[in-house]
Order: sequence, then C-alpha cells, then structure tokens
Amino acid sequence: MKNKILLLVLFFASSLYQNFKAQETTDHVYFTTGYKIGEVTDSSAILLTRLCKTSRPVTVYHKRKEAPFKSPIDFDNNTPVHKMEGAVEGAFGQVRIRLQSKDTLIETDWTHVSVYRDFTLKKKFEGLKSHTTYVLILEGRKGEGSPITQSKGKFTTAPSKAEPAPILFTSSTCQYYWSYDDPIRGFKIYDSMLKLNPVFHCQTGDYIYYDKPGPMAYTLELARHKWHAMNSWPSLMDFYKVTPLYVQKDDHDLLKDDATPYSSPFGELSFEDGLSIWREQVPIMGKPFRTFRWGKDLQVWVVEGREFRSDNKIPDSKEKTIWGAEQIDWFKRTVESSDATFKILVSPTPIVGPDRPKGKFDNHSNASFETEGRWLRQYLADQNVFVINGDRHWQYVSVDPLTGLWEFSQGPVSDSHAQGWNPNHVKPEHRFLRVKGGFLATKVYRERDVPIIRFTHYDVDGVMVHEEKISAKR
Repeated sequence: MKNKILLLVLFFASSLYQNFKAQETTDHVYFTTGYKIGEVTDSSAILLTRLCKTSRPVTVYHKRKEAPFKSPIDFDNNTPVHKMEGAVEGAFGQVRIRLQSKDTLIETDWTHVSVYRDFTLKKKFEGLKSHTTYVLILEGRKGEGSPITQSKGKFTTAPSKAEPAPILFTSSTCQYYWSYDDPIRGFKIYDSMLKLNPVFHCQTGDYIYYDKPGPMAYTLELARHKWHAMNSWPSLMDFYKVTPLYVQKDDHDLLKDDATPYSSPFGELSFEDGLSIWREQVPIMGKPFRTFRWGKDLQVWVVEGREFRSDNKIPDSKEKTIWGAEQIDWFKRTVESSDATFKILVSPTPIVGPDRPKGKFDNHSNASFETEGRWLRQYLADQNVFVINGDRHWQYVSVDPLTGLWEFSQGPVSDSHAQGWNPNHVKPEHRFLRVKGGFLATKVYRERDVPIIRFTHYDVDGVMVHEEKISAKR
C-alpha cells in the first residue's frame, strides 16, 4: 500500500514538473543546485554557486533495494545523463553577488560562468567584519536585458579570538543519494539540524558516492551529475542558504572505496580527475588542510586524508602516513601556538575507533597505520584536542584506553545507511554506541565564566540520543 501511495505521489510530482518545465523559457537561469557559503572566518568567506537551465531536477521513479543503502533497482548507467533522476543541466549566463550588513554593502560585477567549470562561480570575500550577520543576495541572468533570478540567504562571521562568544555547530558524514529518508525533501537530518540554528556545519566526507549505483560515476560527466543530484535536494538547499560549510573529502567523493594517489582509475575517472572535480564543486581555495578560530574558546582543525597518504597496502613503518609531512608540521605548529580553550580536530576518518577488526586498512585506528596512529593519539591527548570523525556508519563516543583521547563519530545521515558494527558489541572504550543515522551538535559556552563544551548526538528526526558535557581544565 505504501509503495502504491509513493508511486502516485511521484507520478503527480513528475507531471507537475513536466508541466512547469514546459512553461519555462530559455531566457531564464536558475540556482537549482543551490549554493554554499564556505570557509567563514572573522573577516572572510567563500561563495560557490552554479547556474542551471531548469528550476527543478529531473524526477524518475526507481524502486530501491532494502537497507542498507537502498540502491536503485535496474538503473541503466547508459541512460543519457540529462535524463537521469536528479539531473540538473547547467546554463550559460552571468552571476552577481551582494553582501549586506547593517552598515555595509558589497556588490560584485556581473560575472560569466563557463562550461569548462560546470557553470560554477566561486568568489572569495575579504575585509568582512567579525561577528557580523550578512544578508546574501544572489542574482543570475542569461545576459544583459534578460530576466533576473534571485535567491537570498545569510551567514554570520566568526567572533574575534578575544571574544568568549557561545558557539553551536553541527557535523555529519556519509550520505548516498539513494539512502534518502524523505522522498520530497531528501534527508531529514538537514531540517533537524536547521532547527538548532548552527553557526556553521562540518561535513566530514563521503558527501557523495561515485562508486555506488544510480549511476556509477565512470566518467567526468557522471561524476558531476552526482554533485548536481545531491545539491538539488530541498533540505540541503534550505540548510546551506543560511549555514556556512567546512567540507572535507573522503574516498567516495574522490574516486572509489579506500582511494589513494596510487589507486587505479574508476572506469575512465582517474584520481586526478576526482581532485579536479572536487576543487570545482566545493567552496574551498588553497590548501585542503585549514584551521578556523571561533572566538576565545574554540578553534577547529579541518584536515586532509587522501591527497598525501601512502599506499594503504604497504607494510606499516615510520614513513607510512595518511597526513604527510607538510600537513603534520602545519598541524603541530598551529595546535601548539593556539590559545583557544577548546581544540577540535575534524577528521574524515577515525583515529581512536574501534573499527571493524577484519578487512580495514584505511585509517589511523587500523593496524596498517599503527605507527602514525599511535603517535597521533598520544599527541592529540597531550594537546587536549577532541576528535570528531566521519566515515563510520554508526554513532559512538570512544575514549582511548591508553591516552584518554576522546572521539565522537556522527553516524550516517539516514538510518538505511547505518551498518558495519554489531550494536550489541560494546567495547570498554565505548561510552556510547548506536548503529543508526543522525548527526552531532557541538556547543561551546560559559557557565559562571567557566568554559563548557557539550557534544550531543541526535537521531535523524532531531531527538537527542546521547550527550557529553565537559568543563575546561583549569
């Protein structure tokens, strides 16, 4: 019965879309894949958007397998991309951006987008004021004299490093298009997170999956399609209109499972192709490892786990690395020079774990990277750093028994994507274990002038399932 109702809903939605599409004129352009406000500091931000030919993505109903993942059944990978579910074709045109605060207006010139960059535009704004809310007005047009399409959002810059301001941010990982849990909105967690009004969001990798069906991303065109389809979900669009993003890549955003620079191509897609598309599709400029200060009490480090790593399969040694020498030197220098009350490392992969005991050789909690992992856990514990990690398809809080290092795993974005660990297998290092989807919210604030950090796990509907509250060490 439920399947029949869903079929009817999708049929009428598709009919409405086709009727609406027929009324659209070639004079218009749209922001159908939304936009991202990235890398926000106390004085800068990066905006990324894309001009689109139609106001809605293509809708094609496919039956899905049972969980986990719910892959589409009988999906034809050879279907023309513009006819696939979630397809959003790009459009030639121009974009203008306005940022407006109470006393400031910043406006760009009309700027053309190019097919060579998938019709995207990336712009960095500098000289912004700290702890200030900016209204964002995004305008697109086909050309001079054409109708203008407008979209509005907002964001707030970081407080200065001297200001003890309260901060709440969210984080998530592992989202496969076909694991959606709302056929209209996409993923429930984005609407649930939006209700918390986070000042920023950390997406810790596996934003898309090149190597899962619907389609398999064997070419540049198919890989770009994965981004278009994901970004056009309404829940993501609404969330990112008002929530700045710090995004990381993991293996599935880049090429295929456990990808390294030594990986063979995935179809026609090479590791270098994956890097090129990544840089095109996310609001990042410069080095992939970065750090951000949010007031007196919080500093966040966002690290890179794919570009600089050794081959996963070689024997462990002092030289075998995930981070690489340059990133390690940068991390040590910036951590040791920080006077932030709380320091958080956001990692695309686990550092504490525990991970599955068999067949895993891709992260710092695995024996294959034992030497660097052991050093990193001790170093982070000595520096009083907390870890938020992605990549694992279950929620947990672990405390390393040897060093006391805390790690918080967010879990995947939907329940159907949760798998990989027996929920009854609670180990001594687990303070919390839940094999379901959801997200993590981290809040930094003060009680009677004592800095507090609170890590809260939520389910996909925004119901709290676990919380850890930690006071600053005096």
